[in-house]
Amino acid sequence: MAKSPATADGTAAVAPSSASALLPVASTTRRDGVIAEIKRAIVLGALQPGEKLTEAQLSSSLSVSRPTVREALNQLAQEGLLVQEPYRGLRVASLDAKALLDIAEARVAIDMQAMTAILADGSGRRLEMVMASWREYARLAFDPDPLVQHDAHLRFHRSIWAASENYLLLKLWPVTEAHITIALAQDQFTRSDPQRAFEVHERLVDAIRTRNLDKIRAAFVAHTIDSAEELVALMAAAEVSD
Repeated sequence: MAKSPATADGTAAVAPSSASALLPVASTTRRDGVIAEIKRAIVLGALQPGEKLTEAQLSSSLSVSRPTVREALNQLAQEGLLVQEPYRGLRVASLDAKALLDIAEARVAIDMQAMTAILADGSGRRLEMVMASWREYARLAFDPDPLVQHDAHLRFHRSIWAASENYLLLKLWPVTEAHITIALAQDQFTRSDPQRAFEVHERLVDAIRTRNLDKIRAAFVAHTIDSAEELVALMAAAEVSD
C-alpha cells in the first residue's frame, strides 16, 4: 500500500477530498432564510409586484451580509419571482393579463398530462399521493397565517406533478411555482377569499376521484383558466376605478 506523502515537517499530508468543495451549511441556511422571507413578504403583500429590491435594504432589514442577500436574489431571479431590469435593478415580478392567461392555459395542459399518468397507475399509489396532499391542504386551508395557506396550496399542486413521476415536470416546477406565487399575490391583493379557494379545489378533487379525464379537464379549466379570467377582469375594473 502506498504511503501518504510527507509535508515539510515530516507529518503525513492529508489528500484533498471531495468534501473540501462543499459550501458551509450555515451560509446556505441563511440564504434560504432570506429566500423564505422575501417569498413571505410577496405572498402577504408587503412586497408588491413591480417593487424594487436592493441588497443594502434587505441586508439591513434581515441582518444578513450583502453576499448572502445577493445569492438569494439571484436564486429568486432564476426562478422568475424577481426580474432584472437594465439600469433599474431587481424588482418583484408582475404578470399582465396576457401572461396570467397564458400561464393558466399552459398549466391546464401540463396538469392533464400529469393526471393521465397518475390514472394509468393501476395500483392507485400515485392517486393516493395526490389525495394525501389534498387532505393536508384541506386541514390548512383556513389557517390564520396566509403563508401557511399559500404553502399548502402549492404543495397540493406540486403533488399532482410529483405523482405523475415525470422527470421534466419536477424540473419545471420551481419556475412554475414562482409564477403561481406572483399570480396568487396579485389575486390576494385584488380579492382575499379562502372559502372560494377551498371550494374550487374541493370540486377539482371531486372530479379527480371520478377518474374521468373529461370531468377532470373541465374542473382544471374552472380552477385555473376561469379563475385567471376572473382575476384579469377584477384587475381591469380596479384600474378603471383608479
